Order: sequence, then C-alpha cells, then structure tokens
Amino acid sequence: QFAFQENEIKLLTAEIERLKNFGCLGVSPSLEGLRDENAKLKYRLNFLQKSLQEERSKAAKSMININSCLQEIFGAAIQAAYPELENPPLVVTPSQQPKFGDYQCNSAMAISQILLKTKEQKVSPREIAEKIAKNIPANECIEKVEIAGPGFINVHLRKDFVSKQLSSLLMNGVQPPAIGKRKKVVVDFSSPNIAKEMHVGHLRSTIIGESMCRLFEFAGYDVLRLNHLGDWGTQFGMLIAHLQDKFPDYLTVSPPIGDLQAFYKESKRRFDTEEEFKKRAYQCVVLLQSKNPDFIKAWELICDVSRKEFQKIYNCLDITVIERGESFYHEMMKDIVKEFEDKGFVQVDDGRKIVFVPGFPVPLTIMKSDGGYTYDTSDLAALKHRLCEEKGDILIYVVDSGQSVHLQTVFAAGQMIGWYDPKVTRVAHAAFGVVLGEDKKKFKTRSGDTVRLIDLLEEGLKRAMDKLKDKERDKVLTAEELKAAQTSVAFGCIKYADLSHNRLNDYVFSFDKMLDDRGNTAAYLLYAFTRIRAIARLANIDEQMLRKAAREEVLILDHEKEWKLGKCILRFPEILQKILEDLLLHTLCDYLYELATTFTEFYDNCYCVEKDRQSGQIVKVNMWRLLLCEATAAVMAKGFDILGIKPVQRM
Repeated sequence: QFAFQENEIKLLTAEIERLKNFGCLGVSPSLEGLRDENAKLKYRLNFLQKSLQEERSKAAKSMININSCLQEIFGAAIQAAYPELENPPLVVTPSQQPKFGDYQCNSAMAISQILLKTKEQKVSPREIAEKIAKNIPANECIEKVEIAGPGFINVHLRKDFVSKQLSSLLMNGVQPPAIGKRKKVVVDFSSPNIAKEMHVGHLRSTIIGESMCRLFEFAGYDVLRLNHLGDWGTQFGMLIAHLQDKFPDYLTVSPPIGDLQAFYKESKRRFDTEEEFKKRAYQCVVLLQSKNPDFIKAWELICDVSRKEFQKIYNCLDITVIERGESFYHEMMKDIVKEFEDKGFVQVDDGRKIVFVPGFPVPLTIMKSDGGYTYDTSDLAALKHRLCEEKGDILIYVVDSGQSVHLQTVFAAGQMIGWYDPKVTRVAHAAFGVVLGEDKKKFKTRSGDTVRLIDLLEEGLKRAMDKLKDKERDKVLTAEELKAAQTSVAFGCIKYADLSHNRLNDYVFSFDKMLDDRGNTAAYLLYAFTRIRAIARLANIDEQMLRKAAREEVLILDHEKEWKLGKCILRFPEILQKILEDLLLHTLCDYLYELATTFTEFYDNCYCVEKDRQSGQIVKVNMWRLLLCEATAAVMAKGFDILGIKPVQRM
C-alpha cells in the first residue's frame, strides 16, 4: 500500500537534483522561477515523506486480521501448488472445536471439483490438501498444519505470535485493521418527517445508521452522516394555512406550538373536510415553492419546532447526524429532469414524465402532470449530489425493507445515466425489518396508535431504574452513579436489542427480555464489563502498573482457557472486516457475547489474584492474567463504542 508514495518520493528527489544541476551547468532560466519550483517540490517531498511515515506508523499499530493473514498464506500455497487455476476458491474459517486446531482451510474439496470439471482430472481432496500444505510459505503465525477427514487443513497458531499480538494491543490500544486507501462513506439514516413525531419505526434506522457510521469512522474512513428529513412537499401547504388561521401574527410573534403532532392532525382534518381550506392549502404550496418570504418564514417556524423535538431523542441516544432534507435538493430537480430528457430516457404518460429502468417493472415518475416533483426526483437528486458533489466512494441507505424496490430502481437509474460504476463505487441499501410487539404484530399502543419514540425511551428509563432498585443497587451506588447506570442500562439495552438481531428480520420489542441480565443482552454484557474492570482495581493494580506490565510481561497462554481467550480477543479485526463488507451488525453483538462468556470460562478456571483463604489478604497477582482481563475489557469497550453503548465503572 506504500508503493505509490515511495515511487513519487523517488521521482521528486530526482527532480530536485535536476533543478540543482541547472545552476551548476550554467543554464539560466529565471532564477526566481527555479527557486519557486524547487521550494514547491521540496514542500511536496516533505509532505509525502511525513505522510508515508504516519501511514507506516499507523499500519504498524493496526491490529492484525489473522484470518486475512492466513488467507494470504493459503492463497500463495494454492497458487504455488496449482498455478494453472484462475481465482481458485479460498476458504479459511475459525475452527469450531479445539481438536481441529485454531483455523481451518477448506479449499481442497472445491478445488477437487474444479479439476474434475475443467481438466477432467480426478484428484482426491486429501491429496490436494497435502499438496497445498507442502507449499505453505514461511510465515510467523502458523505452528503446524494437519490434514483431517476428506481434506480439511487444520491450522495451529504459534503461541508466541498470539502473545505478541496481545502485547501490541495492550501497548497501542485497540486499533482498526489496515484498510488501504481512505475512502469517503455517505450514510443516509434516521430521516423522520417534519411536523410528525418520531415513532418506533424510526428507532431502527437511527440506531443502525449511527452504529454503521461509528464502525466506518473507527476503521479510518471519512464518514458523512446525513439525515434526509421529509421537510418539503404538499403537506406544508395545509400546515402553513392552519398556522395563518391559528397564529395570524406568526411573522412578528413566535407561535407557541406545543404539540406539533396535534397541530398536524388538526390541519389534516381541515384539509379533508373543508373545501375552502383545501384550496388555500394548495395556494400556500405554490407560494412556498416560489420562495415567497412570508411563506418561507412559516415553513422555517414549523421545521424548527420539529427539529427541537428530534434533537431531544438524538441527545438521549447520543446520535450525531447532519440535516440535509428534501428541500436541500429542490433547486437541483429541474436539472435532473433535463438530464434524463437530454439523454432520451424520458417518456410522457398522461402528462407525467416517467423513466423506465431496465429490469424494473414500475417506472420512476420524475415530474407530475402539474409540473411538480416527486420523491423519485428528490431521491435521484440526492443520489447524484452524493456521488458527484460529495464524491462518495461508498453510499449506504439505512431505510426499511419496504423501500427496497424503490431504492434499487433509483440506484439502477443512476447507473444507467452514468453517474457511477458499481465496480468502482458501492451503493447499498442496508434494509431492515419492522419492530413487532410481543403479540408478533406491528408494535402499537393499546389504543392502536404508533408508539412515540420519546415515550418508549422514558419507559426504558423507568424500567431500568426499577431493575436497579430490585437488585438493591441504590444502596451501594451514589445518586450520580445510579443515574449513570440507569441511562447506560436503559438506552444500551434498547440499542443492543435492536442491533443484536439480524437487521433483515423483524424483531419483537420486549423490555423484559432486553433488561434481563442473563443471556445475550446489553444488561449482561455491561455487568460483565464492570466486573472485568473491577478485577485490577480490587487487586490494587492501577493503570500505570498495567502499562508497565504490558511492556515487560510475556503473556503466558499455557492453560487451555488462556489460549481460548487470547485467540477470541484477536478475532476482533476479522469480525469488523466482515461487517464492513455485509453491514450486519448483529455479528459484533454475537462476538461480544462470545468474548464475555469465554472470559467467564477463563476467570472460573484461572486465578488472576490469589488470596489467603483465612485472612482474605492478596498473596499473589498473576500479572499476565490481569493483562488478559485488560485486553478483554479494551476490546469490549471498543465494541460498545461502535454499538453506541456507554458502559459505567460501577453498576
């Protein structure tokens, strides 16, 4: 990954030498120009050298993805054993049982099939596995390989390699795996509608989108977080007309709209029942779209009331997102229509301008018969802006599964018109299912209304406090610690319950399940984390002592539970790499739960701190085991951070 920079440094150095020689040979271009050119080249050279140094330093600190390392090793072995095969299958996975080693390469069976089909050679998978094993290049991570069964290659890692990687983690902190070129990622998430309250349906997009942004940011990408608010459209006509009637002096006195949801319902009722009001609402839309200042002011007032309500929820859930609603793209829409017309993609159907995209039965309507624009137009404008103006390399839309066909049609239209090449730019719909109640139907209140998100969060806080009091934590924690534990548990559990399910599936919302401190829940993991963090503290070992030990101690991994935990900790980068590819965050939750349970096995079998049975005095501190505790906690803390969960020191 450094070859390009190194080559440019060589060329610049040669150019600086050439400019020096100009003066020596008596050639006399403008001396001032020569100095300027020389100064520019030296500045560029310094910048590149510094940048290369920083990149090398970062790469040295990066956590090694052991699975990727093994894939490189086995890729080279397969290439050496079967050079005639193009893109041979490469399958490396962690072993499920210790007796099968630490990892397995399962490529031999697939290669056997390929040789039979393409070369008509009948070679047993076991023979292929043996040939691959013989061609494994020298490396620092494999202790030995064994051929098992029909042709599985069981890989045993070197203990000193694993120990060294754990020491590096402890000294450098939890670092992301090296990703190569820094790319720009645009994530579209949350996206509520102005004048409507955020409800439980917005919960998933908001939580999943925030977590994806955190993951890409940790991995070193440049991330743009966008909130595609529904802040434009015909509904604003009825809202402005109602505002004029209810608060006629709105231009000089800020209207006290307390309940925007009720305000919206009132205006909708009038729109549906009063013909005169309906006509005025349509006139208001025309005046708003023509940018009449009084109507723009009314629109801004309504948007501001909504923004404040949304921000309360974003503050609770620790969400950071930049507002860029439909109105942002309004001026671009006429150019979008023109571009599709100029390229011959537009058909007129009953006054509407429509675009058929190959492979999709329903066309996109880019202009209505009355000359107005649609969601299709604004989504196309947003797509183009993100690709051509923001220069996004990866675009992710965190939107419910119901929008799947619509978004795929929009993406295909962008491809058809030449805005992007899917081989170069990744445009993905991170779809998710709906939130269900415990009756397995769409999550609603008893009266059948959609559950307001703010009510849900307040209920979570109340239940978390009840749970903490049931466990008598109010008797041992200070008021401040109790409040921190309450918010950590309440919001952590709500987020984790969502993220721990495969986002493609619907999931059942249950406070009882998510607040249970047994099983794969945030309550269990938060509790496990505080226990791990307390081990060193109770042994009177402070951070400075741990840092010193990390530099000097060799992590002994002789006990099977130490070995199992060490390997589990080091799987973190491969878990993250998988999620960067498939955008399925439940994999991280499953991993954190596995890490916590593996730690419990280790702690139950390996004494970290040995005490006198009679006096309770500390007799011996096994420092390498405390370092394993520290490494576990560090990885869990980073996992929590990616999931947007805030652990506490005492719980």
